[in-house]
Amino acid sequence: MRKWVYIVFLAGAAVSCKVADTLADTAAELFRGEVVARVGEHKLHRSQLEQYIPQGVSAEDSTTLARQYMDAWAEDLLLLDMADQQLSKEEKDVSRELEEYRRTLLKYRYEQRYIELRLDTLITQEEVSRFYQENPEKFVLERPVVKARYLVIPADAKSVRELRRLIVSDSGQDLEEAAAIATVAAIRFADQADSWADALTLAQDMGMDYQRLVGQLRSGKAEYTDEAGILHLAHIVEVIPEGKTAPLEFVRERVHDLILSTRKHNLEKNLEKQLLEEARKNNKYVIY
Repeated sequence: MRKWVYIVFLAGAAVSCKVADTLADTAAELFRGEVVARVGEHKLHRSQLEQYIPQGVSAEDSTTLARQYMDAWAEDLLLLDMADQQLSKEEKDVSRELEEYRRTLLKYRYEQRYIELRLDTLITQEEVSRFYQENPEKFVLERPVVKARYLVIPADAKSVRELRRLIVSDSGQDLEEAAAIATVAAIRFADQADSWADALTLAQDMGMDYQRLVGQLRSGKAEYTDEAGILHLAHIVEVIPEGKTAPLEFVRERVHDLILSTRKHNLEKNLEKQLLEEARKNNKYVIY
């Protein structure tokens, strides 16, 4: 009798465990939110999906983004499942690659900390000028650079003739007058006569075809009237053609970055040299 009671107790306990497990799984599902997609045993919950959807997007965009995320999620898991099924045990062993990546990442992080603690970011104008003069080959222009004033205005505007005259003037008073007239009559006006600009940037800013602009640079003036009757006009104050060395003012920021990059490289080399010298001195590195 006691034996049967014991068996019934075990059976009841097993059923209770299964019920408890089921209830626990159900509670977990409720806590995480409803399942919105499944790949095999893998489930994607609404709470996970909602983290991917930015707030404030439209319902249509939200649906599109959700579908994209679910497809990417499914493709990733399906590919992993196929790899797990098709690859051999040796092929699935990535421990060596993971260790190499870990070592590379640790070395990189230490080098970055070493550099951050020692890098001198102060760069004087004298250093900038010297680096620029000693490395002219690094600053050869791929496209022309220009100083210019440009104007975008209806070709039939009454002020076009006056603006043509004013924007080629070097008089501050004339340029102030041009700016005042352009504020009322023009679509766009800019005076960039004191700073260098990439010819491509100028063409984009004034809405002109780049090749058309370049073909007119030598004349000191570039212009065309589009199909809508809009005049695109530029007065070229100065130009440096492609293949020549860029002016320092145009590449100053790049010079600054190159100086910092050189300093970082030197610090890395010094670190490697220092580590080897100390290791040899302390007999930590020995060649037999």
